[in-house]
Formats: sequence, structure tokens, C-alpha cells
Amino acid sequence: MQPEQKNKQTIAWAMVVVLGLATAMFGYLFTTQKSELTQQESMVVEKARELALTKTKLDSISTVLDAKIAEIEKLGGDVSELTKVKEQLEKDKIAFRRSNKVETNKYLGKIKEYEKFLAEKDEVIAQLRLENEHLVASNDSLSTHVGTLTNERQRLVQRQAELTDSVVTFTAANKELSAKVSQAAALKAQNIKVLTVNSRGKVKDKEEYKAKRVDKLKLVFNLPENALTAQESKDIYVRVLDPQGAVVADDATGSGEFEVDGAPSKFTTRESVAYQNNNQKVEMLYDNTSQFRPGKYSVELYSEGYKIGGTNFTIK
Repeated sequence: MQPEQKNKQTIAWAMVVVLGLATAMFGYLFTTQKSELTQQESMVVEKARELALTKTKLDSISTVLDAKIAEIEKLGGDVSELTKVKEQLEKDKIAFRRSNKVETNKYLGKIKEYEKFLAEKDEVIAQLRLENEHLVASNDSLSTHVGTLTNERQRLVQRQAELTDSVVTFTAANKELSAKVSQAAALKAQNIKVLTVNSRGKVKDKEEYKAKRVDKLKLVFNLPENALTAQESKDIYVRVLDPQGAVVADDATGSGEFEVDGAPSKFTTRESVAYQNNNQKVEMLYDNTSQFRPGKYSVELYSEGYKIGGTNFTIK
């Protein structure tokens, strides 16, 4: 073989080798780029799925929260905390929609907090339902009791006409009946709240109060309807008992003495209320002259010799 021909053959083989290497290189680059694009596409799809899931959860929590607010309101519970959480949730939903770089982990953490809060409110709703059931049962029992007393009184009146010669028997029965009717006709105080008023006249409604900020106590309650109770002026006495059980009293601010279960006792304050038999709201104010000591205080309400209600509050 001549040298020139041999050189041409060598060059041809070299070109074949170069083309083979180039083809392998391009194939490797294409495969690598395709793999990277596939990974990026998977990441985009996963991110979109996370965003959609987060939005769905936020909307679902909003719907559940609205339902719980409506149910607690129907049951007569306090929805102020739920309303505040609802406002914060709406702010989070707006921020989520407007954010260009959404941190889903941040909102997933918030979602867990909202779900925990809703679970706690399920317990509140269950308790409210139970209390409402008890109230219905109590009202039914009271209605039955009043009906029984009314029927008993009618029977005794009839006996009075028939047994005019049994004055002693009638007098004893009538006395017993009068005591029952008087007890049934006694006032009842419901929805009792103890509020505080500071020196600037600001009213606060809490479970615990700071002693230095309590200048006056404000007692708020309702007198429910009672067909047996006369619509007239009723003296309502209030006893505030300190943590040791002593009555908080100061004659200079209107305190005095009255009878409790046949024994004399001090009362904290007193007020005459015109009973209207319409579930009226009553407010009583006590001007405290000395600072309350820390502890749990009891509040008792009396009228016409009967205890008509009570509650408590705490000074810290």
C-alpha cells in the first residue's frame, strides 16, 4: 500500500472515531438535560400540588369555623375568641393568595394550630349542648312542679268550702301550701356576671381581676319570668364573701344586717328593684372602700328570705 493511500485511510478512521465520540457526547448531554427537565417538571408539579392542598385546607378550616361560630351562638355561648381567630384566618388566606414566594411549610404549621383550636371548640360545643339539655330538663321539671302546686291549691280551696268545720286541718294545710307557693314564687337570678370598674370608670369582664384595679364591683343578672311572682318592688341583698368566708361589708357604703336561714348576717349591699316579670336585666354597683385581697370570692343574692342565685370571681 502506497503511503498516500495509507494516510487517507488513517484520516478516515480518525474521522469515524471523532464522529463516534461526538455522537456519544451529544447523546450523554441530551440524556442529562432531559433528566434535569423531568426533575424540574416533577418539582413544579409537586409545588403546585402543595399550593392547591394548602389553599383547600385553609378554605375547609374557614368553612368549619363558620359552622362552629353559628352553633355556639345558637347554644348561647361566647364567640368572641372564635371571631378573632376567624379574622386572623382571613388575613392568612389573603396573604397566601398574594404571596409570590409562598412558604407552604409556614402555612401548614398555621393549619395545624387552627385544627387544634377547632378540636378544642368541639369540647366547648359538647359542654354547651349538655348544659342546654340540663336547662330544658330543669324547665320541664319546674313547669311540672308549678302545675302540681297550682292543682294542689285548687284542691285545697275546694276542701275549704266543703270542710268548714275543719278549720284547724285547713289552716295547717293552707300554711304548708303557702310556704310552697312562696318558694315557687321567689325570684330567680340568672346569667350572673361580676364585672369590675376602675377609678376611670372603665368596665372589665374577666375571670380574674387585679386587686389594684378594682375600685367598684358591678353585678349584672337577669330576673326571669315567673307567673307566681307579684310585680312589685323587691329588695335584693348581696353578700360578697372573701376567700376566708367572711362577708365584705362597710356600713358607710350601705352594708347592713338581714336574716339568712333564720339567723342574722351582714350583707354587702342592697337595692330595691321593680320586678316587671319580663326577664329584665338588673345592674347593681358596689363602691369598694378597701383593696380586695387575692383569692376566690363568692357572691350570693337573696330576696324575700330566699337565696336567688350566686357566682364567684377571683382576685389575683
